[in-house]
Amino acid sequence: MKQDLLQKAFDIAAERYAAVGVNVERALAQLKKLSLSLHCWQADDVTGFERPDGAPLSGGIQATGNYPGKARNIEELQADILEVKSLLPGSHRLSLHEIYGDFNGRFVDRNRVEPEHFAGWIAWAAENDLKLDFNSTSFSHPRSGDLTLASPDKGTRDFWIEHTKRCRLIAEEMGKAQGDPCIMNIWVHDGSKDITVNRFLYRSLLKESLDEIFSIPLDHERDCIEAKLFGIGLESFTAGSYDFYLAYGASHRKIVTLDTGHFHLTESVADKIPALLLFLPEIMLHVSRPIRWDSDHVVILNDDILDLAKEITRADALDRVHVGLDYFDASINRIGAYVIGARATQKAFLQALLEPIDLLRAHETSGNYFERLALLEEAKALPWNAVWDMFCARENVPVGEAFIADVQRYERDITSRRI
Repeated sequence: MKQDLLQKAFDIAAERYAAVGVNVERALAQLKKLSLSLHCWQADDVTGFERPDGAPLSGGIQATGNYPGKARNIEELQADILEVKSLLPGSHRLSLHEIYGDFNGRFVDRNRVEPEHFAGWIAWAAENDLKLDFNSTSFSHPRSGDLTLASPDKGTRDFWIEHTKRCRLIAEEMGKAQGDPCIMNIWVHDGSKDITVNRFLYRSLLKESLDEIFSIPLDHERDCIEAKLFGIGLESFTAGSYDFYLAYGASHRKIVTLDTGHFHLTESVADKIPALLLFLPEIMLHVSRPIRWDSDHVVILNDDILDLAKEITRADALDRVHVGLDYFDASINRIGAYVIGARATQKAFLQALLEPIDLLRAHETSGNYFERLALLEEAKALPWNAVWDMFCARENVPVGEAFIADVQRYERDITSRRI
C-alpha cells in the first residue's frame, strides 16, 4: 500500500478517535511495549529434540494434520522463528519447552537436563533480540502415565519433581543472561479417564510436590502454574484444576496461567482477569482458540480474544499480564498459522487500547446506560485498521495481507524442501 494512502487513512482515523477522546499515538506506544511470548512448538507440532526419531505425543497433547515442511532440528526451528519475527510489528519473546534443548543427538533424560543444554538458545536469543520464557515438559515420556507430580508412586513423583526443579534452574539462567525474568510455566496433565475416589490424595500429593519444587527461591525467573479442565484420555478428573491452582497461586504468591482453551466453552476467561488481579501479583496467558474445547486452533480476531484484551487494558494491567501464544495447527502452513495468530492477538490489544474508555466510564458513572451501549457499538466501527496498518508500516513489516506473499516465498524457498 502506498505511503501517502496509509498516511491519509491514519490521519482520518486519528481525527475520528480524537473526537471520542482517544489518542492514537499513545495507544501505539503502549502496543509497541506489548511483547508476545511466541510458542516454539507451532513450528514442529510439539515434537522437540529429545529423541532423534521423536516421541509420540501423549498426556492430552495432540497435533492434527500433516502439512509438509515442519521444522526437524534446532537450526530449522530457529530459522522459522526468525521468519515469523520478521512479519510481526514490535519486539517479542520466545517460549521454549524443555524438550527443545540442544542435546547434540544424545538422549538426556528429563531428570538430568542442565542449563548447558540451553546455552545455545540463550546465545541465539541474545543475537536476535529475543528474550526467553520456559516450560517444564511432563507429557510424551515413558514415565508420564496418567500421573506425574500427583503420582502415589514416590519414584515417579521424585522423577518429575527433579525434572521441574531443573527446569526452574534453567529458567533462572535464562533470566540472568537476558537481564529480564524468565517466565517459567508448569503444566502437568495429571488426571483420570474414569471416576476416581482419590481426588483428595492426588491433589495433596500435587501440593506437596509443588511445595518441594518451589522450596528454593530464585531471583531471575517467575513461576507460573497452569490449570486445565480435562485432558484427552483423562476426562473425569484433573488434579491441577483451576480451583486448585487459583488457591495455590493466591496463597503462595505465584502467577496463575490462564490458557483460553482450558475452560468450558461457555466460560468467560476475560471475566477472570479483573478478579484475579486483585489477589495475584501477575497473570500469564496462553492464548488459543478452542473449538469443541481444547483443540488449539489458530487464534483469530474474534470476540473471545477482544474481550480478553479489553479487560486487561480496562484494568490498566498490561504490565501485570504476560501474553503468550499456545496453539499448534499442523493442517496448514505452520509459519502462516504462527503469523495469523500473533497478528490477531496484537490487533485485539490495539482495539482494546483504542477503546474510548474515559467517555464510556463517564456514561456508566452517570447512569447513562443507553449512551454507554451506543458508544460501545459505534466503537466497533471506528477505523482501527488504519491505525494497525500505520503501526506495521512504522515497524517495517508487511502491511495488511502483504505478509501472505512472504509466507508463500518462505514455503517455496525453504520449508517445501524439507523432505
